[in-house]
Amino acid sequence: MMVVETLPVNGIDICVETFGEPADPALLLIAGGASSMDWWEDEFCRRLAAGGRHVIRYDHRDTGRSTAFPPGAPPYSGADLAHDALGVLDGLGIHRAHVVGLSMGGALAQRIAVERPHRVLSLTLMSTTAISGADLDGDAASAAPEAIHDDPPAPEATAAALPPAEGTAPGDLTAPDWSDRKSAVRRMIKDIKDLGGLFTADEAHLRRLAERVYDRTEDMAATQQNHWLCPAGPPTRKPLCGISAPTLILHGTADPMFGAEHAHALAAEIPGSRLVWLEGVGHEFPPAAVWQQVIDEIIGHEPVRGRQPA
Repeated sequence: MMVVETLPVNGIDICVETFGEPADPALLLIAGGASSMDWWEDEFCRRLAAGGRHVIRYDHRDTGRSTAFPPGAPPYSGADLAHDALGVLDGLGIHRAHVVGLSMGGALAQRIAVERPHRVLSLTLMSTTAISGADLDGDAASAAPEAIHDDPPAPEATAAALPPAEGTAPGDLTAPDWSDRKSAVRRMIKDIKDLGGLFTADEAHLRRLAERVYDRTEDMAATQQNHWLCPAGPPTRKPLCGISAPTLILHGTADPMFGAEHAHALAAEIPGSRLVWLEGVGHEFPPAAVWQQVIDEIIGHEPVRGRQPA
């Protein structure tokens, strides 16, 4: 069963879609920056639900059909994006959920687990880095977008961390006309390929996804700008070592943005966390080739009996 609805959350509208039975344990998917819920693909969500989860995906503010703000002037912070995720659960009448966050969504998930531990049954962090600013070796530290520590990564930091795409100069940030569907779709596909790994979907599949994203988005310019411009908001007051939820870290071996050292540092910060490598995967939503591995890991990642949140 799939249900789409718009919920009032923190004074704005958030578009939410659920899969599976509401009686099953809730599993909240938090997408990366500038990413609508569409990038958590339908079939991936259906398979998670078939594993006995009530799967919830949603459009961040400034993505998809959620409230959009003027491009270049986001009146919110990274902390507000984390509060939106909790607001989605509140709007659905859900007190606790398994929380899965990817990239910026992983940063938001860490913040939730630190600040609202009683809301998190388990935590899965994908393709992300520690919001604590965990120590990294030289080059890795300089390549890590500073803003991911409670903020989404700045676009110039993202570009600096990536190899140049064919036909572009290093750090090329030339933006298309986001109001032009063809140009916007072409740029989304390019960005996915730049960040992808060995199993990134073929161009025809990426085009279908990107066209769906474009057609569902209220303001593509706002989507592509505002998350990178919003401030962090109040810093978290507790260290990651205080996370009590059982934590799974899934990280691609071919991630060009956050290399292996980020995954190791994150695992070192969270006691009892388990690190699983996704061979050949880049900085991307799970490609179909590893869906079964990812789903098995998420579904099999259960809270340890007797361990309670702080």
